[in-house]
Parts: sequence; structure tokens; C-alpha cells
Amino acid sequence: MPAFHYSDGRLCAEQVPLTEIAAAFGTPVYVYSRAAIETAWRGYDAAFAGRDHLICYAVKANSNLAVLNLLARLGSGFDIVSGGELQRVLRAGGEAARVVFSGVGKTRAEMEQALAAGIKCFNVESRAELELLAQVAAAAGVRAPVSIRVNPDVDPLTHPYIATGLKENKFGIPITEARAVYAAAAGMPALEVTGIDCHIGSQITSLGPYRDALARVLELVAELAADGLPLRHIDVGGGLGIRYQDEQPPQSAALVQTLCELLPDPGLEIILEPGRSIVGEAGALLTEVLYLKDTGQHHFAVVDAAMNDLLRPALYDAWQEILPVTPHREAEPRVYDVVGPVCESGDFLGRGRSLVLQQGDLLAVCGAGAYGFSMSSNYNTRPRAAEVMVDGTRVQEVRRREGTEQLLAGEQVLAMDQNGAP
Repeated sequence: MPAFHYSDGRLCAEQVPLTEIAAAFGTPVYVYSRAAIETAWRGYDAAFAGRDHLICYAVKANSNLAVLNLLARLGSGFDIVSGGELQRVLRAGGEAARVVFSGVGKTRAEMEQALAAGIKCFNVESRAELELLAQVAAAAGVRAPVSIRVNPDVDPLTHPYIATGLKENKFGIPITEARAVYAAAAGMPALEVTGIDCHIGSQITSLGPYRDALARVLELVAELAADGLPLRHIDVGGGLGIRYQDEQPPQSAALVQTLCELLPDPGLEIILEPGRSIVGEAGALLTEVLYLKDTGQHHFAVVDAAMNDLLRPALYDAWQEILPVTPHREAEPRVYDVVGPVCESGDFLGRGRSLVLQQGDLLAVCGAGAYGFSMSSNYNTRPRAAEVMVDGTRVQEVRRREGTEQLLAGEQVLAMDQNGAP
């Protein structure tokens, strides 16, 4: 059974009607299915069938502590891109020794934090970063485990904003320069070279780009072995897509099978960094229709969720399915633009949607478990939404709705001078 389905004329999350969640927690609210998250993660894990591997969930996709805790209980590792994400992982019960640290802009303080925690590996993305990490590790009296993130210049056939493996992207070291960087790293006493890393993009819907990228990376691995620098692991990144509209992405098992076929050496640990494909379809954003507005040119459904709550449609012109929680079957549908209250013309959740609506109806924006809440903001001084986790018939609030006082707490007006003037 899918995470979200209709039962007795109402859209449900697992066994809980979304009408009950809206009544209990208000809207907008993010709703996650525990079963869907577990099933998606286990699908990757089971597909490896005894092969040495580590699934490092990409924390940036959804960093709620409950989500991270659930994955930690399953035995997941984690892919982080900031010191804050490392704190979240540790707070949620994750093991530092199962954490890989990616990202192009790691600070000295973040390096110190990660070394003190004892993470598995730094995925280094530039020569300058490598040199700074060596300095930080030497000052701490430890050796930093590193892999070099190489950029294979492979087109992932996805939105340009989420492509990361082309030569014009900011990520990684050009694969043509990587051999020299590995030689430099091997000569730094404070570094321990343990692996190689590659990540070409997100929302990838075919296996071809993975095959192309891995073929180039494996050529480099062979060259490094010939140079006397054998590696212990290969991090193939993440990026497997989900179905938002009519995409047909491969199943996680198909990706794992392809990786294992291309990497026959059982002594080389495979690290995988899935994010969206674990949590994307496990979440929905629940919102209420505030007003129906007809301008003569367009029908608008103004809802209480906005681009600050779900940025993907405005940022990527992304399409996400919008479903009525309690469908009206007796009327003819109209074509609506579903828009939010934010003062921007780009504030929309979906355009050109055929719906039968009344003021006060509830809508569910599907596929919102990844890059939904994690990319939300307080634009227009809008408190961020609540988050809840559904487990069968049980519902737990895993993040309380923010209040305006929380947003203002860190700010202050200008101080007066000694004469009482501003």
C-alpha cells in the first residue's frame, strides 16, 4: 500500500485520515510515513545481499531529528554537508564513524568538529581544502581520513541546478587532475587516503549516467593502484530520482545491481548516498484553501502554504502532484493555479491543475518528503510549518510549528545614545 492513499473517500497517510491530522495540528503541516521511509531504506540495504557497503543517507534531503533517528535505528550511515548536520546526526543517535562529510566550503571549525567526533571520511573537493584539512589534522594530532571527490564531466540529464558532475559545476576536482591531487594527499602525513568519491547530480531517472561516471572513476582507481595507492572504498554518491509526474526512475535494486556488476572487487566497500529516493515519496505537505479567486483570465486557489514552505516549484519550476484530501465528485473541475500568500508572483505550488474546490478544502502536495521542509524559510516573517510522523494509526508531532516570537527573539531595535537619541 502506498504511503498516501484514499480510504472511505478521504486521503490517508498510512491508516490516518489527513483531515484528522489537519484538525489536530493545523496547516500547513508536513506529514511523513514511517513505513515508507523504512521500506525505501531497506530496499537499498537488501539489494546489496552481503556485499560490503554503507548506505549514507543524504541529510540535506530531510534533516528532521525523527527521520534521522529512524534511519540510525536501521543502521544507516549519513552524508553531511555542514557542521550543523553533523550535530543533528549525533543528536539523533547516528554514529560518527558512519558519517561522510561532503561539501565544497568546509570551514576550519567544521573540520575540527568532525575530527573530534571521529567521522568515517572527508570527501575533499579542492586542493585548497586538502591543504587546510592537513593543517587542522596536524594541529589536532590526528590523521584525517580522506577521499577525493572527482568530477567526471558526465551529464546526469537532470535540472541544471541539481547537476553536480559537469566540468562547469563547482563540485569536485576534475578527474584529469585527480591523480596528482591523490599523490599530494599521500605525501601529507596528517592525511590518510581511504577512498574515492563521485556524485553527479540529483533526481536522476536512468542508469546510463551512473555507468558513464563509474567507468571513468574506475579507470582512475586502476591508475592509483598502479601508483601504489590502493583504495578501501568507493563512494558513488546518490541522486536516484522519484516519480513526481510521469518520470520512470529505476528501482533502487536495479541501481545497486548495476553498481555491483561494475565493481566486481569484493574488497572495495561501496558507499551510497541516497536522499530523495528514501524520503521523497514518504512525505506530503498538507494545506488549506483560503480563497478561490477568478480574475477572468485565471482561476486561483489561494492556500495557506507558500513558497517559503515548499520552494521547489518556485526555484526549479518543479511539478508535484496536488490531491484533494476529500474529493468533490458532483461538480465539474476547473483549472486552477494553486498559489500561496507570499508577496511574489513566483509563489505557486502548482499551475494549471484540474480540481474541484471549495473554500476551506484541504489539499496534499505529494512527493514533499525531500527538499520540502529542509529548504523552507521565514520569508515574509512566516513561521515554518509543523512536521508529523505517521506510524500505522499513531501520529507523533516531530517538530512543533514555529511562532512569530521565536522569529523575533534574536533581534533588537537600535540602542539609544546617552542623550536618548537613536
